[in-house]
Amino acid sequence: MSRMGDVLAGFHAAWEFESDSVLIRYERGMRTPKLFQALGERRIPFEAIETVTLAPGRRGTVVLRAEPRPGADPLMEAAAGQLKEGCEPYRLVLPAERETLAEYYADELRARLKQTGPAERFLVAAPEVPLRFKAYDGKASFDGKTVFFRWFWTGASSAKWKAGDQSFPVADLNGVEWHSPEVFEGHLRLLRGAAPLVPVDQDPAAVVFGLGYGPVHESLPFAAAVLSAVRSARPTAVVPAARRDPADIAERIRHLAELHTAGLVTDEEFAVKKAELLAEL
Repeated sequence: MSRMGDVLAGFHAAWEFESDSVLIRYERGMRTPKLFQALGERRIPFEAIETVTLAPGRRGTVVLRAEPRPGADPLMEAAAGQLKEGCEPYRLVLPAERETLAEYYADELRARLKQTGPAERFLVAAPEVPLRFKAYDGKASFDGKTVFFRWFWTGASSAKWKAGDQSFPVADLNGVEWHSPEVFEGHLRLLRGAAPLVPVDQDPAAVVFGLGYGPVHESLPFAAAVLSAVRSARPTAVVPAARRDPADIAERIRHLAELHTAGLVTDEEFAVKKAELLAEL
């Protein structure tokens, strides 16, 4: 950028432009999204950024947004597009009167971007370990080398109780599947080889979220840290596309239909989830 240490401050965050990266510092105020508070600060190398945009925001604001390259940031890879707009860590919301200044920095940043397309490795650091959070059916913890699941007797299924508490070295994992607790069937599942996927409430390699359990600001950094460790252990590993047994798909659809009939799932949620299940055949 023009000078080392230039800072552009917005709502809930400030971007500090350095010679080879952008240092994003998140506020810790009461109105700041909890995910931002949990992240604290993040250094984004220029090589991790695909493009930069500036667009009008809501209520007299403008939004400066950096688009990370696919595969460059473990947090965004784990999130897989599930974050709400207000919690996207690459957005900086500014008062509209600062649009000219924001456009200047956007142009300066665009001039520094030299690489596009998928990144061969993670370029942004993962959240620091150790990490832990409470799910509905157990407690998950990660020390950087091994993921541990300890089941709660009040929430865990009989299948998980029979399997016992679990530990998974990252060397034995192929990836992580994170479904936001803010959507239907939120969970965190550890992917292992070509093993067929079973319902998350029966899978000893998965924990189930619920109201107040597995919040985004705890479970997403956890998933990102595990994913980063897995990729570091197996930089060339390819996660196979696991297929569910047709009988399991039929059972899941039947259960979903029961929830729909009982009024616990809306027509839209039923249609979307049914399509997702059928696509796994």
